[in-house]
Amino acid sequence: MAQQTVTKEDFESMLLDSFVDNDAAEGSVVKGRVVAIEKDLAIIDVGLKTEGRVALKEFGQAGRDGTITVGSEVEVYVDRVENAMGEAVLSREKARREESWVKLEELYNRNERVEGTIFNQVKGGFTVDLEGAIAFLPRSQVDIRPIRDIGPLMNVPQPFQILKMDKRRGNIVVSRRAILEESRAEQRSEIVQQLEEGQVVDGVVKNITDYGAFVDLGGIDGLLHVTDIAWRRVNHPSEVLTIGETIKVQIVRINHESHRISLGMKQLQADPWEGIEAKYPINAKFTGRVTNITDYGAFVELEPGIEGLIHVSEMSWTKKNVHPGKIVSTSQEVEVVVLEVDPDKRRISLGLKQTLQNPWEAFADKHPVGSTIEGEVKNKTEFGLFIGLEGDVDGMVHLSDLDWQKSGEVALDDYNRGDIVKAKVLDVDVEKERISLGIKQLAADDLADSSAAAGEGGLRKGAVVTTEVVEVNDGGIEVRIADSEVTAFIRRADLSRDRNDQRPERFAKGDKVDARITQYDRKTGRIQLSIKALEIAEEREAVANFGSSDSGASLGDILGAALKGRDSN
Repeated sequence: MAQQTVTKEDFESMLLDSFVDNDAAEGSVVKGRVVAIEKDLAIIDVGLKTEGRVALKEFGQAGRDGTITVGSEVEVYVDRVENAMGEAVLSREKARREESWVKLEELYNRNERVEGTIFNQVKGGFTVDLEGAIAFLPRSQVDIRPIRDIGPLMNVPQPFQILKMDKRRGNIVVSRRAILEESRAEQRSEIVQQLEEGQVVDGVVKNITDYGAFVDLGGIDGLLHVTDIAWRRVNHPSEVLTIGETIKVQIVRINHESHRISLGMKQLQADPWEGIEAKYPINAKFTGRVTNITDYGAFVELEPGIEGLIHVSEMSWTKKNVHPGKIVSTSQEVEVVVLEVDPDKRRISLGLKQTLQNPWEAFADKHPVGSTIEGEVKNKTEFGLFIGLEGDVDGMVHLSDLDWQKSGEVALDDYNRGDIVKAKVLDVDVEKERISLGIKQLAADDLADSSAAAGEGGLRKGAVVTTEVVEVNDGGIEVRIADSEVTAFIRRADLSRDRNDQRPERFAKGDKVDARITQYDRKTGRIQLSIKALEIAEEREAVANFGSSDSGASLGDILGAALKGRDSN
């Protein structure tokens, strides 16, 4: 037999060929044959210099039947042709993963579903076998609603949607929820197409919230808002509904784009607001129940579905700055008067205080002007005293009506809060809710004495008197009528006909001023003076006596002649 000579060039060529073959094998999936099984390892020949070892468990990943025998052909992934021990490094798991990745990428790009099996629970979710590739299923993507028991879903082949793929990191994220939502959307769309606004259907109360209830209409939910449950006020849906209850509802509104359905129950009942003006005429009295109290008033139910508002200003004649909750309480039965009805806005204005007599009218009836009353000093201010009277009303004694001899500010120091005093009723203004009182009018009637001393015409309305300024303040001046102890108060507006001269500070204590009596009530002893009225009267008299509209004389000429005539007298 002829011996074949191997040259140096041939050896180098064969060595290079072996390197090329080895490089091509590494990192690829190849077919191999099981040549032996030792304990938990399979010895596989893939046509390299040496065989490789693969753990038997890799052939049964994710619960699959991994039974193999000597002679079985399998596909494995070649990690390395030769390791430190001279063996090929093979992986059945990586081979299966490579195959799956190619298929999954195609399905992911076409946005198609994939088949998988949930086989293990990990932090934040579960692992899913996608035909060899391991994917992560977040807990939030398992179902449309939170699911407590995952057991029935384990190791069961089912469809998933791939949300994300990253081959470099080997990450795949899938969703089961997306599949369910898609199916549900198709089902909802079919159901919505069969429903119409105004249609009456049966539904099952599925969930109750503060703002309403969700009702299952047979595969799609509708919202029954709390305001559409009944015509009357419903504070919480649980007052009327229970979960699992079957109810009859009307479809109020359908949004075909979002598949949102609004439902109503009260729409199936007669509207109590029809003909409301005839049922509740203005000024009529009714009894109702307080259903709700707010800062601005209280709502009263007159009948189921009909509520009216008692505004805080209509709750009490005398309690002006009190919270409504201090006057009425929830569920209290109250008598009210209808003040206004607006059927378009569905509003009824009610009054509570109108069921009681106006305390100022009651006071005026019982205590006419000139009568004497007794009360407690409730408050003391810079312009007078407030006296508490029966009927929970107050009367005011002005500074000028405290004392005949003392100035108002001096006389005010004689009184303190809590004092019980007597006073005479000078005036009652029901519209403005004011009661004017006088204390000095109860003393010896110096005014009457002065009038008698001056003759019957001495002190009367329209008479001119000389006075002495005894006190000046921002509101006017207090004066004493000459040759008497009678005092009166001239308001700022009555100090002059010229607005620029209506300044109290232009007067000084001790000044003598003439004024006209504009009001004198012999019964109450009340007297009002005005410098302005005197000036106007003098001007009219001067025009009448010394000039006319066509005389050509100026007002200055006329007044000059009048003053000259008065001085000569």
